[in-house]
Amino acid sequence: MQSYQATNDALQDKVILITGAGDGIGKEAALTYARHGATVILLGKTVAKLTAVYDEILAAGGKEPAIIPLDLKGATAKHYRDMAATISAEFGKLDGVLHNAGILGVLSPFEHIDLPTWQDIMQVNVTAAMLMTQALLPVLKQAPHASVVFTSSGVGRKGRAFWGPYAVSKFATEGLMQVIADEYDNSTIRFNCINPGATRTKMRSRAYPGEDVSLLKTPADLMWLYLYLMSDDSLDVNGQSLDAQPK
Repeated sequence: MQSYQATNDALQDKVILITGAGDGIGKEAALTYARHGATVILLGKTVAKLTAVYDEILAAGGKEPAIIPLDLKGATAKHYRDMAATISAEFGKLDGVLHNAGILGVLSPFEHIDLPTWQDIMQVNVTAAMLMTQALLPVLKQAPHASVVFTSSGVGRKGRAFWGPYAVSKFATEGLMQVIADEYDNSTIRFNCINPGATRTKMRSRAYPGEDVSLLKTPADLMWLYLYLMSDDSLDVNGQSLDAQPK
């Protein structure tokens, strides 16, 4: 599968929402989806970063994106319902969602985990994805085929010392995806996870500050899988957790 090559128009006429679209993997996914014909909706908490991605897409000849400034830490169910209503009114459908936004917190021994940090990580990494997906289901059903992709991690499959709340949030993400995928099996919506693996991002540098980043894959190196799961080439793939850097 790693040899997958998307056609230039693989996402033509698709509308795709990307969370955490201002930086790292989210930014690269937005640019890549736009290059392959999609209209992208850029969601993030920093307007300046979203605007920069917006400008880059237009400069490259892509379709005009939409911007949704939203801090997932404080967002409520009503924020997501209002967002879904706006997307439905503006575009009439939603073909894909990439749940890319997430926070790492602080790596620490289990006995030092504080409740506010735990709650923030669960809110952004799990609860926000649940509430957003729930609100967007009616708009996703309006598309002929829709794909929802969650972001997992190696520490969401096997727990690792000191990764505490982040690891638990990724185990929860895997479970959330599996539950919804099973409920919507044989429907027009599919749900899957991507584990990006070690990638040259700001989050990775915070977790491994002394690492030689030149040895890491860039977000662009991973886009084959992000394209595959958003394209109609993956219509039969549901409930899977896939590695962007398979061993």
